[in-house]
Amino acid sequence: MALVEYSVEGNAAVLTMNSGENRFNFPFFTEIFDVLDEIEKKTDATVLITRSSDPKIWCNGIDLDWLTPVVQNGKQALANKFYSQMYSLFRRVLTYPMITVAAITGHAFAGGAFLAFSHDFRFMRNDRGWLCLPEVNLKKTLGQVLIALARRALPEYLFEEMEFTGRRLTAQECEEHRIIRKACSMDDLMKEALAFASNQNKDRDIIHQMKLQTHERLLGIIDQTINSMMA
Repeated sequence: MALVEYSVEGNAAVLTMNSGENRFNFPFFTEIFDVLDEIEKKTDATVLITRSSDPKIWCNGIDLDWLTPVVQNGKQALANKFYSQMYSLFRRVLTYPMITVAAITGHAFAGGAFLAFSHDFRFMRNDRGWLCLPEVNLKKTLGQVLIALARRALPEYLFEEMEFTGRRLTAQECEEHRIIRKACSMDDLMKEALAFASNQNKDRDIIHQMKLQTHERLLGIIDQTINSMMA
């Protein structure tokens, strides 16, 4: 099974992450970029919905089993390439030329949370799964890219609590704080996401231009960070 695949349902392209915890590594990046390109070039979809085939986990972020020894062994250039691809993924989703929806089917931790924050809208199952920024427990800071991403999706008072304490949010709490549009049963999650998508037949070029303007400051932070890493 491919790590990432897609289908088209009505006007929505449904991108499915298939690798269990859907952790970020080079094979994952290669496949998700390829699928995003194919959806844009070969379909007429006006909405992208990102889901996971795993019933418990949407995305658990960085593949630390791979990255940790890379860093410990002093392979900084390889680590920088990894981070530049991760930030490029967030940038790709932020500027994707259609409305994007994260259908959060389970846990969204660390990099997974930031991938969700990169989407325009979020729905989340209400009976299983947390949204969490656990970096404080890993003794890692977020850096300017992730801080800027979090601030576009989280209210400031809640972001700082999550950043400093590692607090986990349920879907109901996410709905209460307007991080997601709706907390849904697992059976209803994709129905709700697709129903929302069915009313969003917006022009791709206009959406793309709006995103470039709306996220100009955030995109500048991402580009500057990537350029400094790859210099």
